[in-house]
Amino acid sequence: MIGLVVFHLAKVYPITDTNLSGLSHAEQIDRLVAGGATLIQLRDKQAAPRDFYRQAEAALQIARKHDVRLIINDRVLLGERVIVGISTHNLEQAKLAANMPVDYVAFGPIFKTSTKENPDPIAGLEALRGVRTIVGSLPVVAIGGITLANAGEAWKAGADAVSSIAALVSDASRIPENMRQMLAKSRPDIGE
Repeated sequence: MIGLVVFHLAKVYPITDTNLSGLSHAEQIDRLVAGGATLIQLRDKQAAPRDFYRQAEAALQIARKHDVRLIINDRVLLGERVIVGISTHNLEQAKLAANMPVDYVAFGPIFKTSTKENPDPIAGLEALRGVRTIVGSLPVVAIGGITLANAGEAWKAGADAVSSIAALVSDASRIPENMRQMLAKSRPDIGE
């Protein structure tokens, strides 16, 4: 890897959303970890920086307790041991990303998504196959509209991991179960 830190990219990469779940980031992490999550992204486009920092601190305490890695979305300040990913939405962006010092390339939206106000055009599975070829051994995370029903298609198209918000956290009472089910889908011996 040409990125900044060596890490294991989990097959399922959940992203928190306080508006969708109605829970704090820390509460979501606690429930995602109960379902088996090992790598989680904190994402909150609306929170003021200080508020987000406080939320991230609380979330980090839970993550450390369970030896889970956190990725902080879209913040300028970086810690010492960082995981750097880049979001791409077309093949041209993926070509550029392939030569950057990043740990992974996120690509999408693969399917129609409801968690972004102004989503990029749907890229689809065929483009995901192209990205897999373009970036070589760099890990690819499929993003956008990933559900229990379609995650397997993304893995088959070449994604190393899938990232999901709505399918995992939209029903706060089912977060652990949703996470367990998504992880089960990632295992070819259980999967579809």
